[in-house]
Amino acid sequence: EKAKLLRSQPAQIVEPKGLLYVQQRECAVTTPKDGSVSILGSDDATTCHIVVLRHTGSGATCLTHCDGSDTEAEVSLIMSSVKSFSSSTGCGRLEVHLVGGFNDDRQLSQKLTNQLLRAFDLQPEDVHLVTFCVTELNDREEQDTHFPIIYGIAVNVKTAEIFPATFPVKGPDEDLRSAHTLTGAPLTNIYDAKTEQLRIGPYFWGPFPHVDFWLEQDDAQILQNLSTSPLAEPPHFVSHIRSTLTFLKEHPFPSRSLFPDRKPRIYKKNEEGLWEQVCSDKI
Repeated sequence: EKAKLLRSQPAQIVEPKGLLYVQQRECAVTTPKDGSVSILGSDDATTCHIVVLRHTGSGATCLTHCDGSDTEAEVSLIMSSVKSFSSSTGCGRLEVHLVGGFNDDRQLSQKLTNQLLRAFDLQPEDVHLVTFCVTELNDREEQDTHFPIIYGIAVNVKTAEIFPATFPVKGPDEDLRSAHTLTGAPLTNIYDAKTEQLRIGPYFWGPFPHVDFWLEQDDAQILQNLSTSPLAEPPHFVSHIRSTLTFLKEHPFPSRSLFPDRKPRIYKKNEEGLWEQVCSDKI
């Protein structure tokens, strides 16, 4: 019933003010006390799942975009990040919301659903499954092709409301963060709720294999070879991958070009509610 209700809602466009956008293989956790961030969100999930874990006592909320790369380790990180804000709260319970995936040909969504359920089940604490809108419960069929119904969600940290969403602005440092994922990075927590700072990096990788070859390919080749579900990708998938590959070509050694001092790129929300880079010396 909950999945049906969620699927029936049109996706809301979430503007950047007060938003913390979470990319694939990133997570962010905060509480209702946060003066900078009121919405956590992520989209462009085809076979991926978006996970929201919330403690009803403290209101601490974590949103993660999981792709099945190391689900058990990811769930442990999600759990510890929420518990670190909830240890002093006597009452309340942990609630999890799982959204994403569809009936894809390779059954990658089904595999990820099972991995997530198993990983949460293995946790010593009780975790209550509240929203389950994944795989076959998030699937629609059009001319024998399957698609996800919901590609993205947002959670309002203050009210705990979860709703389907799209995000015109996915920054800051969108290409840098995508490059980090494409080079095989593990799940990374990008936000420090205590200082209300978004911290990107320092990230390190070597030259991306065959980057020139991939950049020479036409859209169909990129879609076919670099997507887990070529027929169900959102329309901007190929331009996003091209942009990320171009970034990797321009920065084969990020330790030299992007992080020479080995410090993260730090952002804080300005008075307009938008991310602004701050000098790391001032911290």
